[in-house]
Amino acid sequence: MEDWLPILWVSTIAGLATTLGSLLVLMFGRPKEQVLATLLAGAGGVMLAVVSLDLLPTAWQIGPLRQVILGFIIGLAFMKLADKQLNSSSPSLPLSRRQRLKRIGLLVAAGIALHDLPEGMAIAIGQEATGELGFLIAIAITLHNLPEGMATTAPLKMADMKSWKILLLNFGIAFFTPLGALIGLLAIDKVQNSISFFLALAGGAMAFLVFAELWPLSRERHPRYALLGGVLGYLFFAGISFLH
Repeated sequence: MEDWLPILWVSTIAGLATTLGSLLVLMFGRPKEQVLATLLAGAGGVMLAVVSLDLLPTAWQIGPLRQVILGFIIGLAFMKLADKQLNSSSPSLPLSRRQRLKRIGLLVAAGIALHDLPEGMAIAIGQEATGELGFLIAIAITLHNLPEGMATTAPLKMADMKSWKILLLNFGIAFFTPLGALIGLLAIDKVQNSISFFLALAGGAMAFLVFAELWPLSRERHPRYALLGGVLGYLFFAGISFLH
């Protein structure tokens, strides 16, 4: 058990980077339409980079193609169902922009929680593989959890959700990383054989959010700034990936 404590501690810090990202967004005032478009598209760019540069390539490397395809499809279907459920409260009325932003924020939070669970498993598995790999993975996860916290907070802030509720939500999301690490430590053999499925599952969920929610709404705000934000968000995470 004592050997577990460093991994659980490091994975908790990595998860709390999501809360820090949320706090940074909440420190600024309500932005203009151009900034809103840039933030939404930037969040989408970060998430698309996470999927295309991190989740799917890693899943492809460590697991069979069948697991990757199945996980990705189930991730898409899960978020489609969640989207439908969040939209079912008033099916006869079109959602206002504020309602759409709130829904997007909650969906992004769900996608990031799904993402953080296998990342926590990866920390545990990496630590079991070599003494330093788990900590290196944790550092990488910390770096990209920061913009993911921003991705959750931006639409919720635009929807006028109270700041303490947004922080509480991100604080809850943060603990999916150590939860994943705990699962990995408890069942290292079984989890190691299926982690590619969970990574692809998170990839499918996040891809749905980018193309079905974040990108369309950012373009409604301002098409050119949406394009700028998407490119900057993608390049930002690509740079982080290159550094580690």
